[in-house]
Formats: sequence, C-alpha cells, structure tokens
Amino acid sequence: MASLTKSVAEELAIPVDPRIAVFAADIAARYPDGAAQAVIFYGSCLRSEKLEGEMLDFYLIVSDYRAAYGDSWMVRANEMIPPNVFPAQHDGLAAKYAVLSEHDFHRLNRVEADTVSVWARFSQPTRLIWSRDEAAADRAAEAIAGAAPTLLTGALAHMEGDECDALELWERGYALTYGAELRAERSNRSQSVVDFDPDRYRRFTRAALADARIQAELDGDSVRLLPGQEATIAAEQKRWPALRRRGKWMTLARLAKASATYAGGIDYLAWKINRHAGTEIAIKPWQRKWPILGALVLLPRLIAGGAIK
Repeated sequence: MASLTKSVAEELAIPVDPRIAVFAADIAARYPDGAAQAVIFYGSCLRSEKLEGEMLDFYLIVSDYRAAYGDSWMVRANEMIPPNVFPAQHDGLAAKYAVLSEHDFHRLNRVEADTVSVWARFSQPTRLIWSRDEAAADRAAEAIAGAAPTLLTGALAHMEGDECDALELWERGYALTYGAELRAERSNRSQSVVDFDPDRYRRFTRAALADARIQAELDGDSVRLLPGQEATIAAEQKRWPALRRRGKWMTLARLAKASATYAGGIDYLAWKINRHAGTEIAIKPWQRKWPILGALVLLPRLIAGGAIK
C-alpha cells in the first residue's frame, strides 16, 4: 500500500483556505492535551470551496476515547456506535465534526469494516488540516489509504461483465455505498462525485487496484478483471446485503445518539435533506423538544416518499 499511501499523503497536504486550518486547530484545542491527533476536512464544501452559509465536514481523530472524554458515557457511545458527532462554530464558519479513535479510523477504512460510512467518504478527496505531529499525519494517511481499495473491491464484485471504464468503476462503488446508508441524495450523486475531479480518480485507480481484494488490471482507461476469482467475487457479493441492512440501521442509531450530542440536530437533518432531495421539510416545535421521537416519526415518511433511500 506504499504507493497509494504516498498519493494519499500528497493529496492530504494540498493547502486549503487558512480559515479552515484555524477552525481545525480550535476544535483540537477543545480536547485534553495529547488526545487530538488529526483533523481531516472532506465532503461537499471541500469540492465546491464554498464556506459561508455552509456546514463544513470534519473528522477529529483522537488517540483513544477515554483520553478525549475522560470518565464519560460518551466513551461507550463512541465505541458502540461510532462516530460521535458534534457541532462547532468559529469566526463565522459552521461545521460538524465526527470523532473516531485512531484504531477505529484505521479499522473502518478497511474491507473488514461492517459499515461503509467511513471508507465511502475517505476514498474521496480529503485534506489534513491539522495534526499533532508528523507521526500522527503519517498514521492518518496510512488509515485513509485503505478506503479506495475497499471501495473498488466492492465495485469489482458488482461489475457487469469483465471490463469497464475506470471512472465507471468508481461510480459503481459510490452507488453501492449510497445504497448502504439512509442518504438524502439524488440518483446521480455517485456520478457527480466522480465528475467533480475525474483526473484525480484516474490517477488513483492503478494504486487502489493493486491493494484491492479482487485482482484487476488497468489497460489505458479500462479496468479488466483477472480470471480465476469466482470464489472471491462471490464472497464479496455475499456480504453486501448485510452491509446494506446494517448501514441503514446504523444511520438511525447515529441519528438517535446525535440528539444527545448535537444541539439542533433535527434541524440539521431537515436542512440536509431539503438541500439534497429538493424537499421543503419544516421541523415542528414538538420535534425540537423531543428530537429522537421527532426523527423517528419523520424518517418513515421520507423513506416512503423517496426523499431518503
């Protein structure tokens, strides 16, 4: 994975707006000395470079949960239903940040992970905007280097035929991940993610394929499966129904947990769905008072109406 880790580290080091770096340092400083290891920027604001009026997406990587929270129920919450998610504001910018330990961050970027949520995001472009030291930065890059091979392993197992265009393979991978969570996304979302920077995905393809569980070769812009892998492909296909079921239930579990950690979480949920699905959901006062119940009442209607899938 050395070649891919190098590419990931180079991408992580691309500069961002200085305000984002200051924001990340402010988040890291909220935790006890030595707990925060890295802050990583990802998501739609990274792609669009729009900051004002948007919700930035960060991951805070910590040494371990007890170091981050002390003797708190949030240690167990982060262990059982990772990650914990919190709101943050700094100098006119707003963000949400998810907390993972270095151990969980590495594990959830690998093919052994039982949900897609982490590796689906970190197979996309990311930036390391704060790190405790060079060693912490290296560990973050090594963890993220597992994400793209995991995505492409799933995509290779679900190819139609033995050959496809490299960008189509990435799109297939993202379509699989969107189907394994409750997502307020339009049907062409997986294509739009790749279309935003197709050259980046083409650059990453060869190194990511080299570390994928299913073997394939890159010939120009085409990816071709190597023969004799029927058992490996069947095993990968077999695990996806469970990934989809667990992913949707975990989405609900994280939402319920966020009502205790994320002030205004149900309003953020409505904003996110309205933005991506084109709906006009308005949260009622009673739903703010009892956000878990409000979300549970809201979600079945959204699923039935196709706003989230």
